[in-house]
Amino acid sequence: MFVFLSGLSAFISSQHKPVKEATVFLRKRGLWLIIVEIVLVTLGLTFNPFYNFIILQVIWAIGCSMLLLSFFRTSYKAILITGLVLVLGHNLTDWISLPQNGISGNLIKILLTAFGTVIPVDDKHLIGVFYSILPWTGIMFMGYAAGAWYKKDFNPAKRKQYLLISGAALLLLFVILRLINGYGDPAPRRDFGAILPNILSFLNVSKYPPSLQYTCLMLGPALLFLAVSEHLRGRIAGMLRTYGRVPFFYYLLHFYLLHTLLVIAFFATGHGANEIAAFPMPFYFRPVNFGFSLPVVYLIWIFSVAVLYQPCRWFWKYKQTHSYRWLRYL
Repeated sequence: MFVFLSGLSAFISSQHKPVKEATVFLRKRGLWLIIVEIVLVTLGLTFNPFYNFIILQVIWAIGCSMLLLSFFRTSYKAILITGLVLVLGHNLTDWISLPQNGISGNLIKILLTAFGTVIPVDDKHLIGVFYSILPWTGIMFMGYAAGAWYKKDFNPAKRKQYLLISGAALLLLFVILRLINGYGDPAPRRDFGAILPNILSFLNVSKYPPSLQYTCLMLGPALLFLAVSEHLRGRIAGMLRTYGRVPFFYYLLHFYLLHTLLVIAFFATGHGANEIAAFPMPFYFRPVNFGFSLPVVYLIWIFSVAVLYQPCRWFWKYKQTHSYRWLRYL
């Protein structure tokens, strides 16, 4: 949904700019996001100042997709058709024998099939490609196309209707594809002879790269939620809206908060400075057998979300009262 909403946001922001200015902005923002992924997100994830392992994931995919979107900006129909082709058709690669090694193999993985693809740069530096570009580009293009429903003069009732129909249609398509069990996901549904394992298998679709079935399962409920939540009011809705107003700021900040908590836990549990960098782990302060139970992880997650509320609120107010150009990129 993050990628879909990025496309939708790109459409909305482009409505206030001339075509050339909007195109340039998309290219600048796309390049900026790729740089942020390499420099800031990688550092936030690893705390490794030597960048032995560069991580390319969702921000990288959004950045590359924005660059591609900038070349289609003059044709709404081309964006819609390209998005549909990529989303509906990229799982054809499940049926095709593609190169796995060499430059061509790495290029295909980066563009279409990346699933934790690690590319060596030298004997001490690696690049991990966890988000292939084109499947996510298709989702962003679809988000951009859906942005037309959010024009100022678009009827809100009709927007809600379109969102409800689209969300329901995606869920129906997911169920049909999952029952047919022939196309749309490289991990077919399995019959375990028991209800709970069968349900889990039914829902066990592939995110890396995002399969057609995964896209339907994720975007369907999300569109339904957009349809019913647009006019929600109240304290909880207001708090959630605070995070939604500055999602990129929150996204960047939460890595550094979590890794700071990790450093505290690292030393609090008796680990020493000689264990900070534990080869071959690319993440500093993360020994191989270090971790917490799932309930503790959930508590840390809740704590982190709560702690970041005030910074997000402050940053939103700062953006509202300042007009610096750099604020448009956060």
